[in-house]
Amino acid sequence: MGPESVNLRDGAQTGQTAPPPDPSDGLALSRPEPNEFNWVFFGPRGLRAGWSIFLFAMVLYFTLDFFQWVLWFLVVEVAHLRVYYGTALNTLLLEGQRVAALLTTWMIVAALERRRLADYNLGGSRRLRLLLGGVAAGFGAVSVLILVLREGGWLHFGPGGLSGPQVVKYALLWGLAFLLVGIFEEGAFRCYLLATLERGLNFWWALALVGGTCVYLEIFPGAHGAWGVYAAALAGVVPCAWAAWRKTPRCGLWQAAWASSVGFGMIHTFNPGENWMGVLAAAFIGFIFCVSVGVTGSAWWAIGCHAAWDWSESYFYGTADSGFAARGHLLTTTPSGSALWSGGSDGPEGSVLVFPVILLLMFALIAIYARRKPAVFSQKNEDALV
Repeated sequence: MGPESVNLRDGAQTGQTAPPPDPSDGLALSRPEPNEFNWVFFGPRGLRAGWSIFLFAMVLYFTLDFFQWVLWFLVVEVAHLRVYYGTALNTLLLEGQRVAALLTTWMIVAALERRRLADYNLGGSRRLRLLLGGVAAGFGAVSVLILVLREGGWLHFGPGGLSGPQVVKYALLWGLAFLLVGIFEEGAFRCYLLATLERGLNFWWALALVGGTCVYLEIFPGAHGAWGVYAAALAGVVPCAWAAWRKTPRCGLWQAAWASSVGFGMIHTFNPGENWMGVLAAAFIGFIFCVSVGVTGSAWWAIGCHAAWDWSESYFYGTADSGFAARGHLLTTTPSGSALWSGGSDGPEGSVLVFPVILLLMFALIAIYARRKPAVFSQKNEDALV
C-alpha cells in the first residue's frame, strides 16, 4: 500500500478532507468524500489501478464473447462463409472482433472512470506522423534482420508466391489485418495497461505481478517457450529495483513497462511453433514499445511498428511470424540450419540475431524522437495498486 493511502485513511479517521486531484491532471477522477473504506477503492488520482484493471478485464471478457457471437452469426449463418486458419480473411475477422471489443471496453471503462480515451497513451498532435514513422521503422528492422539471416545462410529465398493483381490484393488485406493486430495488442498493453499501471505501480507490486505471471505458466503447463518469460522476468528485477531505490524520474513507467512486457511475452507462449527465444524477443520488443511511449508521448509509433513488423514477416518476406504462417505472401523463404540462428518454426524473431536488431531499433527511436518536446508523464508514483 502506498504512503498516500495511509495518509488518506488517517485523514478520514481524524475528520480531515483529502486534497482534491489536480484539475490540470487529465487523469484526475472525481470521487466521493473520503470515509473509512473509500481509501480501498480510491486514491489521489481516482479509482485505484488494481480495480481499474480488474474492471477492464471483466468488461473485455464479456465484450469479446459478445462480438464473437455476433461475428459467428453474421459469417456462418448469414453470409455462409467458410473461413480457414492462416488466411487474411480469418485474421481480419478475428482481429476485427478483438478491436471492436477493445474499443467498446475502452469507452465503457473511460466513462466509468471519467477519463478521456486520449489518457490511455493515445493523445498527442502528431498521431499520423508517429504512426507512419513506426511503419517505416518496423519494415526497416525486419528487412535488416532478413538480410543478416540471408547473408549468414540461415534463410533462403524461393519462387515468389503471388503474381499480378494478387500482389496488391493480399498486400492490402494483410496490411489491414496486421493494422488491427497492432491496434488490439498495443491498445491492450501499451495503451490501457501501461497507462494504468504507471499511475499505480511500485516495485513490490510489479514484482508480484511478474512473479504471478511466471507461477501461472508453471501451474498451467502446455505453454511454448515459457523460459523466455522467465528470462524477461529476471532481466528486469535489478534495473527496476535500482530505479525504485534511487527514485528515478518516471520510475512508475519503468515498473509498468517491466510488468506489461513480461505479460506480453506470456501471451506469445500460447502460439504454436514458438520457442523461448521468440518469446523473450516478444517481451524485449514489448519493452521497446514502452520506451516509445516514453519518448513520443503516445502509442502511435508502437502501433505502426508492430503492424509493419508482422506485415513484413508474414506477407512481404513470407516467413513465419511467432509460429504463424500466412497464406498468400509475396516472397517465399525457408529457414536453414540451427534454430538458434534461423529461428526455425518461430520465424526470424526466434533467432538470437533479433536482439541486436531490436537494440538498433531502440537507438534509432531515441535518436529521432528523444530530442523533441518531451512527453508529459507523472513524475511520481501517486496511486497504490490495490
